[in-house]
Amino acid sequence: DSITRIPAMAGGVTAFFFYRYVSQFRALRWPDAAGMALFAIAGAAKAHALGHGFLVVVMMGTITASAGGLIRDVVANEEPLVLKEGELYATCAIAGSVVYFLLVQYGPSGTVAVAAGTATAFILRASAILFGLTLPRAKG
Repeated sequence: DSITRIPAMAGGVTAFFFYRYVSQFRALRWPDAAGMALFAIAGAAKAHALGHGFLVVVMMGTITASAGGLIRDVVANEEPLVLKEGELYATCAIAGSVVYFLLVQYGPSGTVAVAAGTATAFILRASAILFGLTLPRAKG
């Protein structure tokens, strides 16, 4: 239990005192992408373990993944990444959660479902970061 507290406290103290530098550090997008992918599948897995169906599992995976980033950006007084027009963030969480649900229901094992769902969400987010992929925008 204390092993998880030390890195969390160190991260909080670093962000508090060195916010000006940390907020400019674009490499933080990669740990954020990994965290989003992991939290999407964690939320989806919890909902599935409680016996919920497809829609609830995907919604909980998406909400779990998006809420952390949203809170982080609000606390940092920045425009939330999940709310930026065209940004691929929640869409990646949806895709990962869908893959997780389909594989956990119809696939070989829960481990494969977790790995594939996490990989799907992360690879989509990484592609958006690397290649500037965005969602289409409405005209007008």
